[in-house]
Amino acid sequence: MHFDLTDEQRMVQETARRFALEDIAPTLVEEEKAHTFRTDRVARMGALGFFGCALSEELGGTGMGFLESVLMAEQIAKISASWRLPFNMQNLGPALTVAKFGTPEQKQKYIPGWVAGTQLGFFAITEPNTGSDVASMKTHAIDKGDHFEVHGSKMWISQAHVGDAGLLYAYTDRSAGNKGLTAFLIEPKAWAGVSARAIETKLGLHCAPTGEFVFDGMKVPKENVLGQPGDGFRICMWQLNQTRIGCAAGALGVAGGCLDLAIDYANGRTQFGKPISQHQMVQAQIADMAAEHAAAQLLVYRAAWLKDQGKPSQYETSVAKLFASEAAVHAANECMKIFGSFGFSTEYPAERFYRDAKSLQVVEGTSNIQRMIIAGMACGFTPNRE
Repeated sequence: MHFDLTDEQRMVQETARRFALEDIAPTLVEEEKAHTFRTDRVARMGALGFFGCALSEELGGTGMGFLESVLMAEQIAKISASWRLPFNMQNLGPALTVAKFGTPEQKQKYIPGWVAGTQLGFFAITEPNTGSDVASMKTHAIDKGDHFEVHGSKMWISQAHVGDAGLLYAYTDRSAGNKGLTAFLIEPKAWAGVSARAIETKLGLHCAPTGEFVFDGMKVPKENVLGQPGDGFRICMWQLNQTRIGCAAGALGVAGGCLDLAIDYANGRTQFGKPISQHQMVQAQIADMAAEHAAAQLLVYRAAWLKDQGKPSQYETSVAKLFASEAAVHAANECMKIFGSFGFSTEYPAERFYRDAKSLQVVEGTSNIQRMIIAGMACGFTPNRE
């Protein structure tokens, strides 16, 4: 086994670390207060190749793999969990899914803009009454001959109200069960029959825009069906297995950021005549955080490596997502306790990490869903897939 990163991977990691420190950190406090989303920053991330991993150079990609994407997303999330989201919205979600299932025309039309960060992406799955149970969605598309007409709504969609083009999952044949779901490529800003609005009542991720769609007869050309009608559920499950590694990387970054923050504070805060890092109870907290972070890192990196080898990875990805997400929440909780009253203050980043970390137990499949996936494969009920 080889655990060392290559020189190229270390360069990629350092590039992301410097970007987070120099481009995001200096203005993050003000942007968090104003819930600011910077499209110019997305474009700069694209220009640095952040969104080109696991994609060919012909499509604007870098030719690098999932592990490189994980390394970059981790470094960004150590500073801001909000700014980890574009890795999924631009690359691991829409771009990779279209690269696998799309026609040559669809690939050329959409992927380069997502990779460059000049066309904002999204994927619309969740609905008011549909979360973990994807097959229960109500949004439907009626075949009108040369186009589909979409009715329904989606909510909690990252980049919905700012998105230029992305994926929509809807039923085209409800009688066929999950085999009646279809994936579409849509352009909400350019098409009639769709409206989008921001959701601004979130606990955290204040710099990552979240919104909802309402579809009232939106016309989708037949050439914008991704794959074939009825392939939507299979495509959606494949896509979620890729975006989950992005969530796992984000969780790894949050846990690492909390660990660094806690150690720095514990070394500088003096109580009872010595730094609190010399008190055994605090040492126990930091030791647990460090051990969980180290374990999560191995799990996340291995899942990404399996993807780069083209090997089945659904089991390992869910394990990584579950463990890293829980480790991030635990690290954020311990970090706040080490900071004491200052951790409860919005003047320090400990409370932001605490708020942001909770999302990781929910997005791209809750921790409970990950446990179901893991148990199903561990018990032999379902096979491990790509």
